Amino acid sequence: MFVVTLTYVRALTEIDALIPAHVEWLKAHYAAGHFLASGRRVPRTGGVILAHGLTREALELVLASDPFRLAGVADYEVLEFVPSMTTAGLEAWQER
Repeated sequence: MFVVTLTYVRALTEIDALIPAHVEWLKAHYAAGHFLASGRRVPRTGGVILAHGLTREALELVLASDPFRLAGVADYEVLEFVPSMTTAGLEAWQER
């Protein structure tokens, strides 16, 4: 599983102009089963994506196609972890 943090490096007006394309990109990767959750950071300095079911290399390719990355408006950090405990209902995500 991966935690991806995005940090905006350009003005929010530039980010806002790309939101519709970014949301469509997110929807495509939810539909593909790659993303579990996503949203804004507070304060609004970037975002967070929880991803699974991909290798790190495959995830990097997915992230490379994000309209935010293509426009150079955000930096990305990818943290991989192995869930050893989860809340009820999320046991399938635990390491076996």
